[in-house]
Amino acid sequence: MTLPLTIRVATFNIALDRPQAGQLAAELAAGHRQPQHIARILQHVRPDIVLLNEFDHTGDALDDNHLQLFCRDYLAKGEQGIDYPYRYLVPTNTGILAPLSLSGKESPHLPGDGLGFGAFHGQYAFAILSRCPLLLEQARSFRHFLWRDMPNARLPQTAQGNYYCNEVLNILPLSSKNHLDLPVLLPNGRVLHLLACHPAPPIDEGPERRNSCRNYDELRLWHDYVRPKHGHYLIDDNGVQGGLKPQADFIILGDLNADPQDGDGFREGIQGLLADPVLNRQVSMGRLRPVSRGGFGLKPRSTRLGSPKYWTHMQGLRLDYVLPSANLTAVASGVYWPARNKANAELFWNKRGWPDRKASSDHRLVWVDLAF
Repeated sequence: MTLPLTIRVATFNIALDRPQAGQLAAELAAGHRQPQHIARILQHVRPDIVLLNEFDHTGDALDDNHLQLFCRDYLAKGEQGIDYPYRYLVPTNTGILAPLSLSGKESPHLPGDGLGFGAFHGQYAFAILSRCPLLLEQARSFRHFLWRDMPNARLPQTAQGNYYCNEVLNILPLSSKNHLDLPVLLPNGRVLHLLACHPAPPIDEGPERRNSCRNYDELRLWHDYVRPKHGHYLIDDNGVQGGLKPQADFIILGDLNADPQDGDGFREGIQGLLADPVLNRQVSMGRLRPVSRGGFGLKPRSTRLGSPKYWTHMQGLRLDYVLPSANLTAVASGVYWPARNKANAELFWNKRGWPDRKASSDHRLVWVDLAF
């Protein structure tokens, strides 16, 4: 008799972004506390596939030495060590200086005039770790797809018209980091498409709401991609047109920087995505929506509308998602965020009872178990 196959898929913004290029690699070599705690969290949850948001690298992702080091000297160490033989650093737009100022000033400067916000190429980038083979030769990315080329794009506006001039729109990609469709080969032979991204946060903007607009359309890219009648306009970085093939198994995952009830963004984007029947509604909105008890430790100090059990960020927001397609069977899910009096609380809380970003991250790991 063949036993059912269960695959645990996770997303985790690990907050290993640093102000200078090469700093993270040096800290990993030196054995700093924060990546040690990140490794303990991953060892505890033990995902088979995990997207790591905010893992600095060289930008072009040609050198993965410090990702190998993180896997070897942190994740694989100790009694709970976990091995990820398949890994991929994802090329990113962050910190690529635009040839002209995006805001109309005399000359461009980082981080604000990056094609994606960043002080250097590769800041705030992301990586994927897997215990199953990654089908890199079949991957599609939309890193270079221009924002202006999305039909009815929500381009930021001022009282005088477009916030961005035509010259900027001719070079500005929609994706602030990257949008990557990476197929994974499961042990039973099925292929699971990881749709990974990390949209711009809807903060640090003026009345034009340029980052909120970009976040909304970055979410829309994947929403259109998984609906055959909507993604026809998309052209990937290899010139292939169209969205995901119908009936494909997929998961949208990442720090989407969008909460359906709170926060600063345009909430109708994430609300529409979560409610779409193309997704597994039990995970997106139903009884298998990932939860934890940790967020309740913030409730006495919070004025948020959303329930603390769904929060994935220390500011009381649901920002991080693992969203399987409707044709996948989910059997369990969670947000790994223990209460202050539980085991491993030191990975999340300081001695004053407040979340500690420096201990691990300001985000929490979200996981979903899928049965095949």
